Amino acid sequence: MNDTATFVVNPNGARRIVVTKDLPGARWSELLTQADCRIEIARSEETLDEIALRALIGGRCDGVIGQLTEPWSSAALETLARAGGKALSLYAVGYDNVDIEAATRLGLQICNTPGILTETTAEMAVALTFAAARRVAEGDRAVRAGRFTGWLPGFMLGELLWRKTLGIVGAGRIGTAYARMMVEGHKVDLLYYSPRRNEHLERLADDYSDYLIARGEQPITCRRVTTLDELLEQSDIVSLHTTLNETTFHLIGCRQLARMKRTAVLVNTSRGPVLDEAALVEHCRRHPGFRAGLDVYEGEPRLSPGLDELDNVVLAPHLGSATRWTREGMAILAAANVAAVMHEWPVWPRATTLDDVLPFFGDSPPEAAPSIVNAAALGLTPRS
Repeated sequence: MNDTATFVVNPNGARRIVVTKDLPGARWSELLTQADCRIEIARSEETLDEIALRALIGGRCDGVIGQLTEPWSSAALETLARAGGKALSLYAVGYDNVDIEAATRLGLQICNTPGILTETTAEMAVALTFAAARRVAEGDRAVRAGRFTGWLPGFMLGELLWRKTLGIVGAGRIGTAYARMMVEGHKVDLLYYSPRRNEHLERLADDYSDYLIARGEQPITCRRVTTLDELLEQSDIVSLHTTLNETTFHLIGCRQLARMKRTAVLVNTSRGPVLDEAALVEHCRRHPGFRAGLDVYEGEPRLSPGLDELDNVVLAPHLGSATRWTREGMAILAAANVAAVMHEWPVWPRATTLDDVLPFFGDSPPEAAPSIVNAAALGLTPRS
């Protein structure tokens, strides 16, 4: 069991809100204070397990701001409901760690923070792409270890990505933003594998191709593929942006890695278990020209054996949304969700893009919950 010590903000608040990790910025706690909330913030920097979550909730709790890494099982949610809780507001966009069906059955509103971290996470995927392709982390280690003794023609050669083929697995908001950055910045051809056709992405690619043609340059191409194998076989870069569910667990394993080019770059900023890390370790050992950039891990924060020994893998500590502005904005949205539920305000009608949620960062935020993922199932009415 984890340490469940807390510190308190606004101790005389009438509503008890538990926050499982201290959050950046001050505005979020101001919003909860204005909503007459006593804010109890866990001191532990460890990922809280179910026992610790239930202990923090205790016998009376009106709401929780929790993390993507925590196990919000049916049992943990039942503890929250019995304590009088109304909401679990995740400091994240994803919510695959929450038993949504159980939460809905218990009448708990499950909130998240969409819109604000799309471009930030896409930028991280771009950073990992080039760090892996150009061997940046490996080069940094070489310099620090004194192995750089002067410029040599064949020293640490990487891969040029200009005009290569990019494969996107999961063309949602972040996948689309990443694709756009790579297409417009580096003129890559684009393949995408996604449950639904992304007409917006295809129009962006068509418009950019028209721009290139008008300048006398070669256009780029964009095509949705019907099989994952086709994307893996043709792509020089493969970036994972899919959700995690029973169909995407170990979506990339031994067989899929074997389909990829020997000098391909694989990037994962989605969910760790989408990629079979043990298979990746073995593949990278056998194919040193293959490169990967990871920001998420299958057993996070633990790494699969051998992963940290590979020079052809760049490892980042889950930095996808880690810019000061984004993380403070996420805290504001998470707190705004809780405050809205406490006030019984309606749901904001749309929280897909950054423009959709920007009103919540002003001095007079809307009297609405930015995003409740099970709003329809609970019969909650959007604000008109």
